[in-house]
Amino acid sequence: MKKQSKSLALASKVIFAAFEILKENGGELNGREVISQVEKRVDLDDWAKTKYEKSGYIRWQSILHFYSIDCAKAGFLIKKKGTWYLTKEGEEAMKLGADGLLNAAQKAYRKWRKEKELEADVEGSPDKEQEATIDEMEQIAIEGLKSFIKSKNPYEFQDLAAALLRGMGYYTPFVAPSGKDGGLDIIAYRDPLGTVTPRIKVQIKHREQPASVPEIRQLMGLLQKDGDVGIFISSGGFTSESKTTARSSHVHVELIDLSRFIELWQEFYHKLSDEDKALMPLIPIYFYSPSG
Repeated sequence: MKKQSKSLALASKVIFAAFEILKENGGELNGREVISQVEKRVDLDDWAKTKYEKSGYIRWQSILHFYSIDCAKAGFLIKKKGTWYLTKEGEEAMKLGADGLLNAAQKAYRKWRKEKELEADVEGSPDKEQEATIDEMEQIAIEGLKSFIKSKNPYEFQDLAAALLRGMGYYTPFVAPSGKDGGLDIIAYRDPLGTVTPRIKVQIKHREQPASVPEIRQLMGLLQKDGDVGIFISSGGFTSESKTTARSSHVHVELIDLSRFIELWQEFYHKLSDEDKALMPLIPIYFYSPSG
């Protein structure tokens, strides 16, 4: 049997560790946290920790991103807006062991690439190295936005939320002033007078710990009129119980965690006023996308 190269041996270890970490965390976790936990779990030598001179990226992290593309094309892994998701197929592939999982992912990637080449009817194939680099850069960009938001105080985050709602086409006649404790943080309407439904009532928590069931129920209790919709924005996310409470509620309560907030900010950024854009300015960067 042909001996595995040093890079592939490292890839097998870090990919399998990432899958284990995802499984232990209910199948989903922030990508940066996955990488942080992989570093603690896998015995990495100096060669693995070396930085590439041209890019400045750390070898083992680049290898993880590179081969995660294979896993994504195989349907084992989904990456979306900085969050990594382990699929049922990925959990099943873990039974193959570290080497077997990577081999299966590579085989699936080669099949996918061949199909792409046939569809295009041209020579060449999507550049996996470029795709992995973009993946790393997107991760860095999202983490930068998260760090920026976390550096803001609760009222500054509240202003960001109000700006986002305006970008989405809502009027925000009420944004709670500093010092207000409890109740609603933002009220938003589709028209200036609030005569058109939905009427949005927003509760915001800007902290590390996730929003709890009692906090979700508090917002639910404020949705008294027909056409009232609640939005709970929590930079610390939500407990699994609070998510279940919102889903099973007889009133509409939408939950927005930090990842989704950033996703919405990116989506509606072009519709924000210049004043609102200045609260968290973005610079678009465009790459050629060989995978379509």
